[in-house]
Amino acid sequence: MKKIYIHRLSWALALAAWLFMLISGLILISGYPYPYQVISDVPDFFPKLFLILYIILLYAIFHFSIGRSETFNILELLWRVFVTGLIATLFSLISRFILFSSGALIEDNISQLLIIYYINAGLILIFLLAVFHVWKKLILYQKTKKLVITWRIFIYSLLISLFLDFLDLPYFGWVFNIFFAFLIVIALYLSVNLKWVAYLNYKQKWKSILLNLLITFYLFYFIKFLAGFPNVNLFFIDIAGNITILAVFTFVFIYAIFSVLVTLFNLPTSSVFEQKLEEVISFQRLSRSKDMGGKEENVYAILLESAVSAVIANAAWLQLIDEKGNEKYTLYHRITEREKRSIEEKIDPELIEQLGNAEELRDFPVKRFVINIDDTEYKSMLLFPIFVQDALAGRLVLLKDISDGFNREMIEIIRTFVNQASISIENQRLLQEAIENERYKEELEIAKRVQGSLLPDILHKNADFDIITYTRSAAEVGGDYYDTYRIDQHKVAIIIGDVSGKGTSAAFHMSEMKGIFHSLVQLDLSPKEFIMRANHALGNCLDRTSFITVSYFIFNSETKTVEFTRAGHCPTLIYEANKGEVHFLEDHGLGLGILRDDQFENYIEVNTKSYLPGDIFLLYTDGITEAKNENNEEFGYERLRKLVKENYDQTPEEIERVILNELTTFCGTKPPADDLTLLIIKFKQL
Repeated sequence: MKKIYIHRLSWALALAAWLFMLISGLILISGYPYPYQVISDVPDFFPKLFLILYIILLYAIFHFSIGRSETFNILELLWRVFVTGLIATLFSLISRFILFSSGALIEDNISQLLIIYYINAGLILIFLLAVFHVWKKLILYQKTKKLVITWRIFIYSLLISLFLDFLDLPYFGWVFNIFFAFLIVIALYLSVNLKWVAYLNYKQKWKSILLNLLITFYLFYFIKFLAGFPNVNLFFIDIAGNITILAVFTFVFIYAIFSVLVTLFNLPTSSVFEQKLEEVISFQRLSRSKDMGGKEENVYAILLESAVSAVIANAAWLQLIDEKGNEKYTLYHRITEREKRSIEEKIDPELIEQLGNAEELRDFPVKRFVINIDDTEYKSMLLFPIFVQDALAGRLVLLKDISDGFNREMIEIIRTFVNQASISIENQRLLQEAIENERYKEELEIAKRVQGSLLPDILHKNADFDIITYTRSAAEVGGDYYDTYRIDQHKVAIIIGDVSGKGTSAAFHMSEMKGIFHSLVQLDLSPKEFIMRANHALGNCLDRTSFITVSYFIFNSETKTVEFTRAGHCPTLIYEANKGEVHFLEDHGLGLGILRDDQFENYIEVNTKSYLPGDIFLLYTDGITEAKNENNEEFGYERLRKLVKENYDQTPEEIERVILNELTTFCGTKPPADDLTLLIIKFKQL
């Protein structure tokens, strides 16, 4: 709102300056016939002073309304100048008509002549300064430091010349001529800056020519008006003799003529420029196609549309191919499926095969992409393969109804479009993979947290033994499982298991095993009954390719015995303190889920063993014994047995540390291929 008020105030001040100019002129002129006498003591330089003020105010008005406008539309600027000139011309004609229609002898009425002259002088200056600022904006369209400095010199020179009018320099005085010539030289230098013309399309150039011609017509009208106006020397101001106005008039006229001529000369190249601009826009669309929904179909559609536009093809199709070389679908442009098949029959199959090989294509002659065809309405074909990650993804076919319709430049343009489309599709795929990987990582993190919650935080034990455990997954999540449960005051159940496979599926089956364990262990079943029911439950939920190996123990502190059974799991390693021996329990059994009928019972073997103080039970998964080093050697059972024998007198924590250190040293830099779980149970000394 503040800008609007300032703008209106500026116009009000400019109008006031013009009115004071007119009033001072009328006061200085007597109403008597010739010779006209000055009948006032008002100084005769007042009209010139108010003229200068009027010009400065108009300059300021258009400087802020046009010169500093943020929008830049060339045709809109020319249209504004045209409208300004039209309004000024109409008001000029109306003023002359009103005053001349009085019927008085106009040459003898000096006051009437002065009013007409001052009205038209004000209108001419409005038009000139509006055009002046539009020309400034066009000249500085692509400004440089040198150009800006030159323009400032021109403005400052015009400002200086504005006050030279007080010196009453004659038209052809040497000072007038030198200064005027200086201004025209700068105006000519500035007028050759017409870079904006190149950015107009064919239609816009014709419009700019028409508008510039109309602006030139207005200039001719005002020149004719000033040249034919009588008794100008009596009006105290002579805008035709004012060096500033004359220089601006000349500059505006020169730039208008240059604009018309340069635009005319650029018309033949407009179509080429528009085509290049369209190619750039198409390339940008292909580059940004990942923002258009993330679908490959969008990229292929843009590619087909851009290629047809770039080479002005009469018809085209884009055939998409799957990994096996079969057609997925085809996009068509002004051609039918039947016509497509008819044209394909005329293409050399050997050429198609060569174009489908990325390695051979690298040394492929460019001209071989173009094929001349006969017996159809189309005479030439441009065939381009589309590769994504070195795999053939499709073929782009462009058709023209003339022979040799595709030159080398067109081929290179299509090659660029195809390459960019391939990059866009590849980026989309990589982005999708990255999103999927991120989602997978997030899911694994969730699974890892869930799996961590499945393993017990507290291991149940009785007064007879201590227990310690260690587990590590080969992947983010694993399938090793262990758990404990206090059945009653004397009995503690311990289970260790290993799900076939690794990763999330193994972790899922592990959660099933935990649910089954906690459901059955509360029933205080015998080990055999527990294993039978667990097998039956898992048989209903495990897929046919999966199974779970477990070892199940019930430690009884009242009888000092342990009942155990093994369902395909690693044999338990035992150290017997009274004998000083370390050996594996060689009991038998099948993994849960391998047999899913009553025959499974035949493979269950249950054993009972007494334990003594100092005995050690070592429970583990095959990730330890089958761990391999860089020479592909396994850690093995014997190495594990030896470590227990050498460290039987240590605490469970120390035994665990020794085993893990030895395992790490053995494997070296080779990462574990399977999940690792270790449970050490050591019976307390009396």
